[in-house]
Amino acid sequence: MPLPFLTADRAFEAPSDDIALPFDDHDQWRRPYRPGPWRVIAAALALLVASFMLLATLIIAVAGALPAAGVCLGAALLVILLALRLLRVGTWVSRHGVRQVRFLRTVTVPWARTRSLRTVQQPVRWLGLPRTVQGQALVLARHDGEPLTLLTDRNADFLARVEAFDRAADTVEAWSAEYAPVS
Repeated sequence: MPLPFLTADRAFEAPSDDIALPFDDHDQWRRPYRPGPWRVIAAALALLVASFMLLATLIIAVAGALPAAGVCLGAALLVILLALRLLRVGTWVSRHGVRQVRFLRTVTVPWARTRSLRTVQQPVRWLGLPRTVQGQALVLARHDGEPLTLLTDRNADFLARVEAFDRAADTVEAWSAEYAPVS
């Protein structure tokens, strides 16, 4: 028995491997790949902690300590916002350019300011930690600045998913080939 709510983003008969979602409007910012399991697990654990914090807020409020309940509620909301930001981290593309969303900072580069986009072998950070390992990175060379590393095969989206990294890098390079001006 097919369940229609299971087919919200793909056909029911389609394989459930990491196929990218189709793009409807090229003017909207889109992530050309799905978030990786490490990123989703970290956000889910943060939301689990937030749910316990909200339960503690309720218990503290029922006990009558409203200022303490307010502090606990504020901390829970902060954890929820951090989990949502963690899910938003990644590389986004549109007709206007490429955007790298990091945890605390966002960099947007219009396609007109890009010189080249290529996949290179270089030391990359493992899961964003200070430790570096040899890996692949998708590097964007800008006309007026230093290179920007958009994707690595060792980050939270592509760790142990080489095919997904290759597919995402090819997709970003296709966006660049379509919208970057020919020099």
